[in-house]
Parts: sequence; C-alpha cells; structure tokens
Amino acid sequence: MTPRQIRTRERADRGIPEATVARLPVYLRALHSLQDRGIATVSSEELATAAGVNSAKLRKDLSHLGSYGTRGVGYEVEYLVYQISRELGLTQDWVVAIIGVGNLGRALAGYGGFASRGFRVAGLLDADAGIVGAHICGLTVEHIDELETVIKDRGVSIAVIATPAGAAQVVCDRVVAAGVTSVLNFAPVVLTVPEGVDVRKVDLSIELQILAFHEQRKAGGPMGDQAEPEYEVLEGDGPSDGAQYIEAVDA
Repeated sequence: MTPRQIRTRERADRGIPEATVARLPVYLRALHSLQDRGIATVSSEELATAAGVNSAKLRKDLSHLGSYGTRGVGYEVEYLVYQISRELGLTQDWVVAIIGVGNLGRALAGYGGFASRGFRVAGLLDADAGIVGAHICGLTVEHIDELETVIKDRGVSIAVIATPAGAAQVVCDRVVAAGVTSVLNFAPVVLTVPEGVDVRKVDLSIELQILAFHEQRKAGGPMGDQAEPEYEVLEGDGPSDGAQYIEAVDA
C-alpha cells in the first residue's frame, strides 16, 4: 500500500468527510496569507471569513483534525498550517509529471505555487517533435514515448494531463498502467479510470459558463425577473398507465 493510500485509509478511519477534505486547502491558503502578514493567532470567525465559510462549519471541519482552538485566543496559525499540511500530505515531496506542453502546460510548468506547496515537477512530456527538446523552467521536454520510463525512474506520484481532448484518455490509461493513481485533468473531457484512481478535473470553460449564468440573472435575463413555475407530480393521468409526469401549476 502506497503512502497516499495509507493516508486515505487513515482519514476514512477517522471519519473525515470528503467535503471537509475539499475545504482544507482553502483554509490552508487563508492561513498562509495570515502568515505572510505576520499574524500569529486567528479566531474562527476571522479565518472563516477569509476562507468564505461560516465559522460553525470551520470549527467542525478543524475538529476532525483534533484542533479546537483556545477560547478567547483562537487558533495558532503556524500550528494549524502544520496540522492541515500533514493531513493533506504536504509535509513530504510529491513528484509531478505534466503531459502536454502547449500554452497551458508551459504555464503550469512555470507556476511557482507547486514548489512552495510540496509538489515538484520532474517531467514535461509532449508528442510534438517541435516542442520535444525545448527547455522550460529548468526542464527539458521529453517525448511522450518516454512516459512510462519517466514515471518509473523519477517516482512520479501525480500526473497532470494538459493534452487536447482526443489524446487525454489514451494518456490517462498509460499513466494509470504505469502505476500513477492520482490525475489532475485539464483536458476538456471526462476521463474513465479504474477503481482506486483519483481524478480531479479542472475545466475553465465550465466555470466561465457558471459565472455567465449568474451575470445573466443579475442583469434580469431569463427567469431573472419572474418566479419559477411550481410543478406537481401526477400519477395515473399521464400519457400511459402507471406513468408519472410533471405538470406546471399556475402560482
């Protein structure tokens, strides 16, 4: 069992909800900002505001880590950073390979936040002969044919896929077959992976569409200036016997 799998098992044994795990990096980011400002202690209300959650939720999340703060004082920022970093597995070095070195892949390779958070980019791979051999951020882009060798020889734990959609699944299958069980996917496609493999998808177009929806509502667009119709489920009266169908009901 790998260290990551051991931590996942330990987390499950302690009953830490996945929703809590998803919020821990947000708390950590807020805490790092407090550290940069020289703040040594923080109340749950202040930290919750910085993280964009309510204080009750934050206190419950942190209680899963065994951190309850001190009444009248709050949380010690440095120690809480350590607790969350340890829970997220950031107290050790994680080796990352980026597959697909187009504009996005180059930007990811140059992102300084990886190294400062415990992630070390050790491989850049691409299938384009015009890109292979290029020197980017201290690394030489290698051909995709070397993928399995790079994963094995450099101990890659996390694969970042930044390829075109058409190549993403094939690349994913290869990295999984090579033993990688954590994938960060920037390709605009849903990847199919076997049980035990974790995939996190980052889709900027979806986030923009969600923002467009909210902008439309604020501007009084479709359904923005009128109440949604109420619906009720009717049984037995529909197009076929025994079927359920939904009928709009005037408010």
